[in-house]
Parts: sequence; C-alpha cells; structure tokens
Amino acid sequence: MKVLLRNPRRELDIPGPRRVHALLADLELNRESHLVIRNGTLVPSDELLADADTVEIRPVISGGAL
Repeated sequence: MKVLLRNPRRELDIPGPRRVHALLADLELNRESHLVIRNGTLVPSDELLADADTVEIRPVISGGAL
C-alpha cells in the first residue's frame, strides 16, 4: 500500500494487507497522536488495509485561540 506521511512529508510503499494498529506499530507511531485516512475517511485502528490502498497518516494537532 502507499502510505503518505505528513510532518515530515514522505511517501512509503508498505506491503499489505495489514490492520491500522499494526501499520502504526511498524512505523513506530502512536495511535493516539496520529490519524489514518483512506479515501478521505478516518479509519479505526482495527480496520484492515488492503495492499492496493493509499492511506495518509497525519499527526493530531491541538490548540486554538485563547
């Protein structure tokens, strides 16, 4: 599958299928601080990602105006 990472921006090819939580573990990324998006939709950690999927992993950013 094609994995698009943000911050820093990079693109990886990862063999699938695999579950979201396994993908994040392989990339040493914390599930609570990253969003996984497939076809514009947020996917849960137990979702199975196919080899043909393209997913984007974005860090969660919090904050706002005071």
